[in-house]
Amino acid sequence: MAEYTDREHYIPLRKADLVELLLRDPKLTGNERESFKQFAQLVSAVWHFEYLQTLENLKDQFAPFDPDAETTSLKKLDPAERAEEMEKLFGSFVKLMERANFHRLTRKDIDDATTGGASDFGVDMHVDFDAFERLEVFARSEGLVTRTKYHPIFFWRKIEKQVPSYRRLVLLLKLRKHKRIPETIDTNNVFLKIFKDIPKLDLEMVLPGTSLRMPWHQQAKLGGSLIGTFGWGIYSLFTKITVAISTLVTSAATMAFDLAQFVVLAPLGILLGYGYKQWHGYQVTRQQYAKMLVESLYYQNLDNNMGVLTRLIDEAEEQEARETLLAYFYLWKYAPAQGWNAEQLDEYVEMELEGKTGLKVDFEIGDALDKLVDLQLVRKADEDRYVAEPLAKALERLDHRWDNYFQYNKA
Repeated sequence: MAEYTDREHYIPLRKADLVELLLRDPKLTGNERESFKQFAQLVSAVWHFEYLQTLENLKDQFAPFDPDAETTSLKKLDPAERAEEMEKLFGSFVKLMERANFHRLTRKDIDDATTGGASDFGVDMHVDFDAFERLEVFARSEGLVTRTKYHPIFFWRKIEKQVPSYRRLVLLLKLRKHKRIPETIDTNNVFLKIFKDIPKLDLEMVLPGTSLRMPWHQQAKLGGSLIGTFGWGIYSLFTKITVAISTLVTSAATMAFDLAQFVVLAPLGILLGYGYKQWHGYQVTRQQYAKMLVESLYYQNLDNNMGVLTRLIDEAEEQEARETLLAYFYLWKYAPAQGWNAEQLDEYVEMELEGKTGLKVDFEIGDALDKLVDLQLVRKADEDRYVAEPLAKALERLDHRWDNYFQYNKA
């Protein structure tokens, strides 16, 4: 089956919009439209219940490490237990991100992003990875984001540029005590962060424990000014000392002494004044870039800690439902009586999505078929062919599954 390096498994359609799209298919009769609408509702209900348990499990695992917790824990974990539970949390979270179709960034990916400088619209930072006890970074939906800034010379003009970015970026991290981490920052618990539209070259902007790097043109401007000031001061001092020596030879000693005091102290005072001015200018520039950083993160941060868990569970649940609906629909309405193999179904779903929505998706066919077989909505006709159950039977299977989640009323 087709494998694409420039496509993602993630289907960027709301479930309601996808259902509406499928219901408009000309091959559906009026009765089939109503039945498929019920089918979509049952599929959504089943996946919602399945993921509710996943959410509860993750909330329990995250609770001992939640930096925003308001509740009191009745069980205190010793250091060994905390280490074991944290390992479980990281493992469960990695699995969740896979199901939500995020890809895990390797250390090389992170190094490439954090050592390649900043984008034209970002702030260059230096990352000290010793500040992290654990760090996991996940990304999804890479693309181009349009950014706007003012022209450096013609300041009334705006410049627009498309910047390669991560549409969604998720961090799971545990800090350790470090010189770059303020003492007021929690280093005992685990932080979860989700951001939107982060330029690839500016990934370090969202990491804690970083230090600001002045852009090269600002460094050149401040450095050149400082060197010029020192050069002028030394030249002035040398010239005036020469004059003082000459005066000592031709004038009275007292007059020469006063002149020597003046020619030494005046340039020194000017030098110190210029030095302070340059230092102050450097601090102002740092504050300007720090303000840029804060404003950028304010508008690009989507959620934190427990809120990230609920958001990602919802996205994973939606993704499961989209894959289930697409795979069943096209196998049911478009496959021949003998069914399709995985490659045929995969290519047809991708073709239909691109033709009807313009979306180029690498449909995760293996995962979708596994779900359909598990839900008993599809059966294997032979070794590699799949056949969809009739819609009426599929509704019965889903209804039976829903009714049997709880069996308290059964003897």
